[in-house]
Amino acid sequence: MSEYQYYEFLAVDRHLTQQQMGELRAYSSRARITPGSFVNVYNWGSFKGDPDKWMEKYFDAFLYLANWRSRWFMLRVPKQLLDPDIASTYCTGENLTCRTKGDHLILSLYSEVEDFDSSDGEGCLGSLVPLRSDLMRGDVRCLYLAWLLSAQKGEFDDETIEPPVPPGLGELSAPLRSLADFLRIDLDWIAAAAERSKEGPASGLSNEDISRWVARLPSKDKDTVLVRLLGSDDPHIAAELKQPALSETEYVNGNETPMFIN
Repeated sequence: MSEYQYYEFLAVDRHLTQQQMGELRAYSSRARITPGSFVNVYNWGSFKGDPDKWMEKYFDAFLYLANWRSRWFMLRVPKQLLDPDIASTYCTGENLTCRTKGDHLILSLYSEVEDFDSSDGEGCLGSLVPLRSDLMRGDVRCLYLAWLLSAQKGEFDDETIEPPVPPGLGELSAPLRSLADFLRIDLDWIAAAAERSKEGPASGLSNEDISRWVARLPSKDKDTVLVRLLGSDDPHIAAELKQPALSETEYVNGNETPMFIN
């Protein structure tokens, strides 16, 4: 079998500038480069860039697969929307790592599969990218699935402390099913873990929770919320505004001190 490597990067929050596209072109004359992506297939030679560095500087999502069984998926998330300490609780095996760079948290999910089919990876990054939005609103099921893959591979002993099983594991979304397929996570393992997963919204907030939180906000704080929603071009403003709602919901349920918008 001839060599096969597939690289795909996506820029979600902002488009690449012409200068940045020129910088990327210097690494490959054959790659398909657009303001939002870089895609290339290698049947000989190798990628001359550094995926980790490119994720730090240019992109928000990355997918790689090779016909020697390697699969690699990365996401870059604003760290104010995903607590690095929460993410790190799932990074106890070899299949998931996280690191911070500036204002972002970069997550890497790895897998070595027994079989190979080039159609499994090409074009599927688009089906995985919604997991980034899930993470930014508190849904960490994809991190648990990566931890579960390490458990499936027998990396842990009986004394290993399992990270929290997130709610909603019994009803996987299409992106989560795509992730399980891409990483080759055994569905029986997911079903067994789902038996210990609570029902309800995976983000920890239902519409009723949000309605109750909004109703309790002082008028001046409601004005602040509306001004930020209508006056900001930040694509993550809604997710950021949900953070204090989530914190107060946890407090009402018996956990931490409530947080309000300043």
